[in-house]
Amino acid sequence: MRFEKTMSTRPRLQDRSLSDQSLIWSAPPYYTTVPDNERIESDAPAVPLSHYLWILRRHLWKILAFVATCVIAAFVVSSRLHPIYEATATVDVDQRAPSEVVGAGSNQPGVQGNEDEFLATQIKLIQSDSVLRPVAEKFHLLAADATAGHTVTPKAQLLTTAAVSLPGLQVSRPPGTYLLLISYRSSDPQQAADMANAIAKSYLFQTYDLRIRSSADLSTFMERQLDALKAKMERSNLALAQFEKDLDVVNPEEKTNILSARLLELNNDYTTAQADRIRAEAVWNAIKSAPPGAAATLSGSTQLKSLTGTLNQAQQRLALAKAVYGTNYPEYRKAASELAEVEKEIDATQQRIVSQAEEQYKESLSHEQLLEAAVAQTKAEWDQVNTRSFQYQQLKQEADADRTLYNELITKIQDANINEGFQDNNIRIADYARPPVVPVYPNIRHNVLLAFLLSALLAVGAAVLLDRLDNTLRDPKEASRFLQTDVIASMPIDKIAAQFPQPGNSVTPLQIVPGNGAKEKRKANKYAASSSFDEAVRTLRNTILLSDFEGRLHSIVLTSATPSEGKTTLAAHLAIANADHGKKTLLVDGDLRRPSLHAKFALTPDHGLANVLTGEIPWQDAVIPIEGKANLTLLPAGIGSHRAADLIGPRLSTLLDEFAKQYDMVILDSPPLLGFAECLQMASAADGVLVVSRAAQTKRRAVAEVISALRRVHANIVGVVLNQVSHNTSADGYSYYGYNHYSYSNRDAQQAEEHSKS
Repeated sequence: MRFEKTMSTRPRLQDRSLSDQSLIWSAPPYYTTVPDNERIESDAPAVPLSHYLWILRRHLWKILAFVATCVIAAFVVSSRLHPIYEATATVDVDQRAPSEVVGAGSNQPGVQGNEDEFLATQIKLIQSDSVLRPVAEKFHLLAADATAGHTVTPKAQLLTTAAVSLPGLQVSRPPGTYLLLISYRSSDPQQAADMANAIAKSYLFQTYDLRIRSSADLSTFMERQLDALKAKMERSNLALAQFEKDLDVVNPEEKTNILSARLLELNNDYTTAQADRIRAEAVWNAIKSAPPGAAATLSGSTQLKSLTGTLNQAQQRLALAKAVYGTNYPEYRKAASELAEVEKEIDATQQRIVSQAEEQYKESLSHEQLLEAAVAQTKAEWDQVNTRSFQYQQLKQEADADRTLYNELITKIQDANINEGFQDNNIRIADYARPPVVPVYPNIRHNVLLAFLLSALLAVGAAVLLDRLDNTLRDPKEASRFLQTDVIASMPIDKIAAQFPQPGNSVTPLQIVPGNGAKEKRKANKYAASSSFDEAVRTLRNTILLSDFEGRLHSIVLTSATPSEGKTTLAAHLAIANADHGKKTLLVDGDLRRPSLHAKFALTPDHGLANVLTGEIPWQDAVIPIEGKANLTLLPAGIGSHRAADLIGPRLSTLLDEFAKQYDMVILDSPPLLGFAECLQMASAADGVLVVSRAAQTKRRAVAEVISALRRVHANIVGVVLNQVSHNTSADGYSYYGYNHYSYSNRDAQQAEEHSKS
């Protein structure tokens, strides 16, 4: 009944068809299959911090050794280096000090502008050849001095003429100050102090010499200009004197002022004369044609006005006499005679008034003409004098300017001669350098600390870099993240492992491994079955069995990406563990190219799976029971051939159905998947596939390609088994497999041994 149930529940992958989807077996949730179009992502998730801690633990001794070596080397090298001393001279550069002792610049700051630029200029001046060359010559630091007593080569001569630079010199400025620190390093402390002081003095002398030479050049230039200016001043004074002589006046400006006042007065008189002449002419013209009464009014003559009144009275008496006496009466003739006399007197008076008005007009006209002539003459004379006065002023200004410039130049020359006798007082040595006691190089403590930090960073960085460059599978968690597949077991490295049962040797998994010495005695107190490897195999077996809830997992193929990954050994141990569990187990050697399972059990079979596939013998005649293991049977590979390998696809599924009738579990050891076609056929025919990879050896990409190939053929990937895991290859170590620290007691070991013998 058990075999019938097994046959009814086991799926047949080779009978799957696209037209009958109901025959496709769905894998349990623990082993969920992946669609064909899904690919393994090459980019792993972010690495946790614990992984980097594991890297440090893994390479701890290497890192410590490298750091210790670097620190010791730094200490030894620093101790053997020749000490270097540094002496510093302080120079005070007062930017606000006057640049001149006498003259206009004595009350003005010496430098105006950016302080940083000024001090940077002074630093470059200290490092210039003109400052350093006298010091180098004084202390015999030039190349020609080094070859004293020998023939000077052209190269040494070229170095001598080149710009001098002292490697030990350093010039700095403390921030926020006007101080310059001139430091010099030398192996001799006294020489370091002397060099620093000599450079400071050379800098002061150079600035003083620059000022002296500048003042001397300025004085020479001004003296040459003084001669030319003196000659020009003499010519201008001579021209001014000659002009005054030609002008024949003492002061042209004063004469110009007199003529100006006279011209103004004449202009006023001329204007008045013109008004008088116009008024006289108007009166004369009016009187000539006016009647007596009007003439009297125009002329303003009282006599003419009186005669006019008398004329009126005479005319009235004549009219009265004519009316009273008539024309013949003497009274009338007397009145007529008086009237004629008055009229005659009026005519004479009027003629006289007209003559007076005419005379007055002529006099006004003559006076106007005289004033007009005087104004014209005075204006001409004023214009002439004024024109000559402008020339005089120009000549006088030129003469005065030449005289002023000449006097100022003489003053400047005198000030320059005085200033060049004094040193520039805005630069001075504030503190002379003294021989140092403690060397500045090498700083052993600083070098050792720096070596420690740099070596530690370099070692840790190298360890992390090597870890990042390592593309192998080392840790179960890392493999699970990268492959997106469950890593169901990690097989540790364990030398205390169970021996395979062999003919004539009833070795069981509980056999004690012999040894010598104290260490071997401790191993003898433990069972081989209690080794970490055997316990890991048992864990793998239980994981597979417990995950198969429906009892459909009856055949498992163990494959790997490349050879020598331990899948054959793992298949044998897994079969032994399953047999020890009371399950009838068939171990099939499916590696027809390089079979090795029979050698592990010390068997030399004549037939095997190859003969079964070719139909030479039935499989019942090829299986070999393992001595000492009642539930374990081996089907060796036999003599492989290409024909047998090609028959795995069409025959293996039928064989698995036949195996399932008699065995609870069939374990197939297949060749590596990459490069061999029969492995995929085994995986598609079996109920599950275990992918075995070797920690720190198998490439992640290779395992990813294996998983991708298995998913393409719809193989049921049970999981990945990471083999040969140790605390050096796993980020978590294999502390969870540390069964050596949790072993059976001696009494339990003896009881187990007696039980195995019985």
